[in-house]
Amino acid sequence: MTGLEKMKSQILEDAETSVRELLAEANKQADAVLASAKEEAENECRQISRKLEAEVKAIEERAASSCDLQRRKALLAAKQEMISEVLNTAYESMIHAADAEYFEMLRKMLHKFVLAQDGEICFSEADLKRFPKGFEEEIQAIAKEKGGVLKLSRESRKVCGGFVLIYGGIEENCTFEAMFNSKRDELLDKVHSFLFL
Repeated sequence: MTGLEKMKSQILEDAETSVRELLAEANKQADAVLASAKEEAENECRQISRKLEAEVKAIEERAASSCDLQRRKALLAAKQEMISEVLNTAYESMIHAADAEYFEMLRKMLHKFVLAQDGEICFSEADLKRFPKGFEEEIQAIAKEKGGVLKLSRESRKVCGGFVLIYGGIEENCTFEAMFNSKRDELLDKVHSFLFL
C-alpha cells in the first residue's frame, strides 16, 4: 500500500471513528432528550390525571348537593301538603260539624268577639235556617252580658261558617275562614310540630 493509500485509509478510519463517536454522542443526547420528554409527559399526565380527578370529585359533590337539595325540596313540599290537608280537614270539620257542636263553637266566638256596643250580627242563610231554638235570645244575652246590644240581621251573608259583626258601620269578619287566615302561621307551626317533631 502506498503512502497516499495509507493516508486515505487513515483519514477514512479517523472519519469513521469520528462518525461513530458523533453517532454515539447523538444517540446519547437523543436518549437523554427522549428520557426527559418521557418524564415530562408522565408529569403532564399525572397533573392532568389529578386535575381530572379533582374535577370529577367536584362534579360528584355538586351532583350530591343537587340531589340533596332536590330531596329536601320534595320533603318540604310533602310536609307542606300534609299540613295543608290537616288544616283543610279541620276547617271542613268545623263547617260541617253537627248542629249542636257548630252552634257551641259560635257561642264561644260570640263570647270572645262581641263588644260592649250596639251592633248588628249577620249569618249565612243556611245558618239562619238551622238556628237552634232560643239561639237568637242567647246572642242578645251574651251581648247584654258584655254591656252591649246585638240585633240579628235578617239579611244573610255569603259566608261559610261563623258570622259578621257590625258596629258603627264597621264590619268585623268572624267567619271560620277569617279565623283560619288570621291564625294561619300559628296553626301551621302547631300542625308542623305535632306532625314532624
